[in-house]
Amino acid sequence: MPTPPYASPDAAPATAQPFVSAFKRNGSLRRISSYAVPRSDFMTENKPPFSLLPQKRPSTHVERREDGSILIRSNHNPADVPPNLAAIFRERSEAHPDRSFLLQRAPDHGPWTGVTWAEARAAADAIAQWLVIQGFDEENPVMVISGNSLEHGLLTLGCYTAAVPIAPISPAYSLISNDHEKLLHCFRKIGAKAVFAKEGKLHADALERLREVAPELIVITCDSHPKDAVHFAEICRTEATAEVDERVAAIKPETVGKYLFTSGSTGTPKCVPQTHGMMATVIAGQEGLAEESRDDRDPPVSLEWMPWSHISGGNIFFNGYMWSGGTLYLDEGKPIPDMFGTTIKNLYEISPTVFGSAPVAFAMLADAMEQDKKLRRSFFKNVISLGYGGATLSDDLYDRLQALAIAETGKRIPITTMYGATETQGITMVHWEVDRVGLIGLPMPGTTLKLVPNGQKMEVRVKGPSVTAGYKDDPEKSAAAFDEEGFYKLGDAARFMDENDPDRGLIFDGRVTEDFKLDTGTWVSVGTLRPEIVAACSPLVHDCVVAGQDRPFIGILAWPSPAAAQKYVGEYGPDGMEKLADDIAARLAAFNAQAGGGSRRVGRLMLLTDPPSLDAGEITDKGYINQGTCLDHRSSAVEALYSESDAPLLRDVG
Repeated sequence: MPTPPYASPDAAPATAQPFVSAFKRNGSLRRISSYAVPRSDFMTENKPPFSLLPQKRPSTHVERREDGSILIRSNHNPADVPPNLAAIFRERSEAHPDRSFLLQRAPDHGPWTGVTWAEARAAADAIAQWLVIQGFDEENPVMVISGNSLEHGLLTLGCYTAAVPIAPISPAYSLISNDHEKLLHCFRKIGAKAVFAKEGKLHADALERLREVAPELIVITCDSHPKDAVHFAEICRTEATAEVDERVAAIKPETVGKYLFTSGSTGTPKCVPQTHGMMATVIAGQEGLAEESRDDRDPPVSLEWMPWSHISGGNIFFNGYMWSGGTLYLDEGKPIPDMFGTTIKNLYEISPTVFGSAPVAFAMLADAMEQDKKLRRSFFKNVISLGYGGATLSDDLYDRLQALAIAETGKRIPITTMYGATETQGITMVHWEVDRVGLIGLPMPGTTLKLVPNGQKMEVRVKGPSVTAGYKDDPEKSAAAFDEEGFYKLGDAARFMDENDPDRGLIFDGRVTEDFKLDTGTWVSVGTLRPEIVAACSPLVHDCVVAGQDRPFIGILAWPSPAAAQKYVGEYGPDGMEKLADDIAARLAAFNAQAGGGSRRVGRLMLLTDPPSLDAGEITDKGYINQGTCLDHRSSAVEALYSESDAPLLRDVG
């Protein structure tokens, strides 16, 4: 039996470097448990009310300039937050020392184990003291190549406390890559003095490559592999001294607390210094939008899997929990077929107050809750709001989640999102109840957004204290990233939902750098079209790239979803993939019937069965498909789309 196509195990599919893209509604009925819910139940004016979202209402100041550019600011002020993450952590640990903070499962889905805030404080101080003794400072970062774990979290807090930058790297660079070149690039860029891998044996090949270029590298593990590794438990037994307090007191807003790397969707991953001031600014902006002060709110409880090597998981979620004083359960499950069952098991026990994840996880969660009332009851028991990032929800999935919330609680659930990039942190947020998807919200307090005319679109640029000053040791790329007024250029486009009422928010309008013209001169908006196609073909298509520059029609190269490929091959044998291609072409024909003009109509489709290559840059560690690189590397497939080829898995679309 043929092997189904590959799906990245490290991250959700179809993610964009900024947090959102746009999808199109599809389907007329969605089955909830044992009854069908017509879409009209959601789309009438007789909708149930939203549950309370304790956030301030939108209020913006808009300045329209003579050159056509637009400046947008929030009228809300950021909260007063110390620009020192170590001080924030220490304050919370003293306010509620006995509250549970970070918890993870024992191996083989064992019981929850973890630390209270006081225990986390003691461990962070011990780690900080060890770093001081070993001579670490702002010029000697610690690299982390394993995923989220209790130990990873404590090491992060210890580095914050010691004013030593921590650099979490995507585990894909260690575990999936064959040549480890991206890992070595990241290592050389920051000049790490130590590397942490919780499972040294699992990461043995990567550690060996790192030691080849840096023989003196300190290796920290939890399994004493390699033999000369420093055991993490030994570090946590270091006795802290007044030197640790001195390190905390010396932290300034411009002190680098972390290095994060871009996904590499536009080339080699770029190193972005994350200062304490930048990271605290996001907390201040979010707090400025809250209707109640932190001390008047119940502490949040959440179950999280989002990788800490990315801005959303590592800064927005982790640092946000550090500020809020909540309890964070680390989910060893992931939104892929073989691992999401673990998340379901965890949600039977943990009823989160807030839940944030990628849309692919929400889709799998909706599938499970539609068949399992016990899971639905546990999930909605305490939840106040849902938040998504990495891509947007389809309207269809939004409807399903609202149907589930209504069935369980009698009310709709607020579903929010934040937009940003590794270079900017979160810069806009949907902080009010909305009845549609595709919004990126409005600027965070303290941030200025600029929309600049760029062809037929308005390009997004941003300035504010959460925005990086530039890439590490890369003045050329740093200079190119900013305009003449110092605004960072994201390469995205956005537009007002209502030009006459800016408070209704901004809508993501694609990537200005990916758009192209057909030979008719018609512009194709790849950033909006591509996710619409994936949504229209769901659940048969995992992801796709859009071809057609200077061609007569749009062509699609698509990867079928692993589940669909396995199902079709199982049912139809050797002809299964051909049957799948037929059914996807039929979905695209239905999409074309509603698409309108040539800028959205698909002419031909080819299914791809070989996986996108991480080493070649076709896919990033976030699972984001690099459109340009894929088209270049698969030029023969592109040519087949526009020739008389009778290649297998190639279909005309009606």
